[in-house]
Amino acid sequence: MMPELMARGLAWDDIEESLFTLDTSSALSLVLSGDPALIAIVRLSLLVTLSATVLAGLIGLPLGALVALTQFPGRASVIVTLNALMGLPPVVVGLLVYLALSRSGPLGSLGLLFTPQAMIVAQAILITPIIAALTRQAIEDLWSEYRDEFTAMDVQPMTRVQALLWDARFSLVTILLAGFGRAAAEVGAVMIVGGNIDGFTRVMTTTIALETSKGNLPLALGLGLALIVVIMAVNAAAWSIRQWSERHAG
Repeated sequence: MMPELMARGLAWDDIEESLFTLDTSSALSLVLSGDPALIAIVRLSLLVTLSATVLAGLIGLPLGALVALTQFPGRASVIVTLNALMGLPPVVVGLLVYLALSRSGPLGSLGLLFTPQAMIVAQAILITPIIAALTRQAIEDLWSEYRDEFTAMDVQPMTRVQALLWDARFSLVTILLAGFGRAAAEVGAVMIVGGNIDGFTRVMTTTIALETSKGNLPLALGLGLALIVVIMAVNAAAWSIRQWSERHAG
């Protein structure tokens, strides 16, 4: 391709523009034609990310609410730790999960290394502090409005957690979406524990990194486009559900 373009007497800028146009057109063709390899990668990415978000939500939502609603020694340290872990380096998470799941690690007998399950665990560990910290702040703000009523009725801590989580459900959806977006964009941790194995653990982000390094820009661009569309679609669906719920609740 390059010799043909240069033979036509095109300047370097024109060549770059021509290549970009060609790569973009090829990427759109891959997406619109429903390329099987691309679809398989997108499907696995969604499975891993949605599973990790659900797992992190099951842990992070009640944890954040409990920290917000209970007083205990070292509570301030727990809050600071949760906030600090929001910036947990993905490669460190990947390394720790790798060591735990490796053959000589404490969980090596499970045989989960280089599987989608290992990727789900790594992503869940990465986003659980984000969900817990944001939930704690949201529930703590809501608790300030209901403290007097709940105290007067002598509502038990677990009942408080359930009631406030339900009342803050629309805000919590946004928090879960933040976790989903963070997990969907993850590269380092999932590459370490998943191994980026073709047809088995290769997801959108790891494939984009690999194919870009190989110079296969059409597939990388196609997956990048698919990743953006997936994230926008999930957010649009969540927003629609929230609007519908608020209308019917009112």
